[in-house]
Amino acid sequence: MPAIALPESLAGVNIHFVGIKGTGMTALAELFYSRGAIITGSDVAERFYTDAILEKYSICVLPFSESNITANIQYVIYSAAYSKETNPDLIAAQNRRLPCLLYAEALGSLSRREYGCAVAGVHGKTSTTGLVGTIVQELDLDAQVLAGSSITSFGGSCVLTTPQFSASTNSIFVAETCEYRRHFCAFSPQIVVLTSVESDHQDYYPTYESIRSAFVEFICLLPEHGRLIYCADDAGCRETADRAGAQRPDIELLPYGETAEGDYRLVFGTSADGTQTFTLSALGECVLRVPGKHMVRNACAAAALVCELLKSSGKAPARSITAIRRGILRFSGGKRRTEIVGTVNSNGTSVIVIDDYAHHPTAIRTTLAGLREFYPDRKLVVDFMSHTYTRTAALLDAFAGSFSDADIVITHKIYGSARECTDGNVPVTGKALFEKIQALHEHAYYFEEPLDALDFLTATFSSPPEGYRSGYVFVTMGAGDNWKLGEALCSAAAEGVRV
Repeated sequence: MPAIALPESLAGVNIHFVGIKGTGMTALAELFYSRGAIITGSDVAERFYTDAILEKYSICVLPFSESNITANIQYVIYSAAYSKETNPDLIAAQNRRLPCLLYAEALGSLSRREYGCAVAGVHGKTSTTGLVGTIVQELDLDAQVLAGSSITSFGGSCVLTTPQFSASTNSIFVAETCEYRRHFCAFSPQIVVLTSVESDHQDYYPTYESIRSAFVEFICLLPEHGRLIYCADDAGCRETADRAGAQRPDIELLPYGETAEGDYRLVFGTSADGTQTFTLSALGECVLRVPGKHMVRNACAAAALVCELLKSSGKAPARSITAIRRGILRFSGGKRRTEIVGTVNSNGTSVIVIDDYAHHPTAIRTTLAGLREFYPDRKLVVDFMSHTYTRTAALLDAFAGSFSDADIVITHKIYGSARECTDGNVPVTGKALFEKIQALHEHAYYFEEPLDALDFLTATFSSPPEGYRSGYVFVTMGAGDNWKLGEALCSAAAEGVRV
């Protein structure tokens, strides 16, 4: 069946979004709104941070109902979290024979008629895409960038560098793409940025080889002489690039990182006073204001893509070095990406409260290493909630060994996924993960529910940490709902409750 295509012009087109509060869905709604589409949406009643973005555009979010599919609706775009068989909006849309596109298919439709650039990888997609969008805001490029989370420097999840986006053949469309269930294969890329490849989504990719194969398949969608920008420091990326290059010798392979040669070779600098420096061959010394060497690599990936886009647009990257550096410096992260939620004063002791989406052992390890380097004078307390039983079971030992940079580790029950049909027979429990961590970490604690740990934290933060002169860093980490614990800590402080 041929892919459903969105109309060339979206001006005046009525589009209904099912699951509109999802980060990618909100970003796509932003983008379509900017093109003149008339947007409606439906989702659950619970308030998310994306509600504020939708309210900015006066997009009303309705409860799921067949009545949402009015006679005016022309297209329906839906999140993969919802089924055509059970969601009332989607059932009504099918009864009316309306074209229904998955979020990934809608991205694919846009990419087929523009200069599509895909940011892919198991880790680093959102931050790399956010960096690209922040940099292009400093440049003379006709571009739109869509990230999978709210980016502080965007003021949302989507950035356009022209007030009225022109859909000319030279228009640049950069999007974060998802490997789960090969969703990224709906995208038609001219350039692919590959940040990392390793085992993940074990419910769909049972082996490392199976997920690597999906990335190779995606890269091979590049047109003749398309470009692959990949992290030379990541073993999975190198293997994937080699395999894709063997199948498609015409693809231009552009490595970046410490082990790369050429324009995108990286040299790490110093970390001090909330910044870290690095040198990229094409740019010279740059300054980044977010922690972690993994974030430096993301900045290198973003800079490499921007340089290649400048070349494609007939512009010399050397003439934009100052602007690119300025964009890198201006980047301050995104929602749930080492996001500073607040600072609490607990009985005279400072506690920086951070939330981070890291939910894979590699991401946990690199994020904590970055926080340790950024905050050497603060005791590091981590609250982690693992997401999906299959991932936890497959990577149990790797998870347990990911917290060496933390002084205190708190864990909870596993945050399951609707896509996992366990029927109550789970392959692993949160308590089993805790016991593995406890065997490796002297200060590990378990609370079934995240908010059950609030009293423990209150007691912990009530006195200065021995050996750390500046206080604490408390980070909630994972793809579960333990972020509520950090918010509860900040709310208690705001209400005058001594924490």
